[in-house]
Amino acid sequence: MLARLAALALLAVALTGRAAAQDSTDEFQIGDRILLRVEGDSSLTDTFTVSRGPALVLRVIGELSLAGVRRADVEPYLARQIGRFLKDPVVHARALIRLSILGEVGRPGFYAVPADAVLTDALMAAGGPTQGAKFSALRIERDGGRIWSGDALQQAIARGLTVDQMRLHGGDRVIVPGRHGAETTMRIIGILAAIPAAVYGVVAIVK
Repeated sequence: MLARLAALALLAVALTGRAAAQDSTDEFQIGDRILLRVEGDSSLTDTFTVSRGPALVLRVIGELSLAGVRRADVEPYLARQIGRFLKDPVVHARALIRLSILGEVGRPGFYAVPADAVLTDALMAAGGPTQGAKFSALRIERDGGRIWSGDALQQAIARGLTVDQMRLHGGDRVIVPGRHGAETTMRIIGILAAIPAAVYGVVAIVK
């Protein structure tokens, strides 16, 4: 009996740790971007990249910690922080996640996708699937491994889950395969042409 209780306790601890790890995935990662606009203050209106910490470095104000801040909560959080330096600021902020969208789309490349956007918005910003796309084989990879594919991914799209709700990270790869299992030559050329965007920046998708 004691052994069974101990096993159950260990399982509960493991599940708690796993849930905490999953919950933390909607927090800011290094390389994410924040589209910030402070009305009446052009120095604080720009797209900023999340740095190590994670933290946000703003002109004049300096470094603001983003540790433990969920992407969905970035606007009220920054309003409070900037309010320490400015009187009654009107703050608009939106989290952006850098994704690479590759394969059978019109414009393969790197895109800064709003965390509250649905995945189809990102695909359409990349020109949408081509006629040669096999949309049912769409997949999302991270560090060489597949994290979304098949029925689970199709259901997530059908339900209108956002990029944040899908717990995507900066650097994840959204891949639209061709009908014959491989990207066409033109798509590969498009990918190669998009490489400078990975070095010098990304295209932001903002509605």
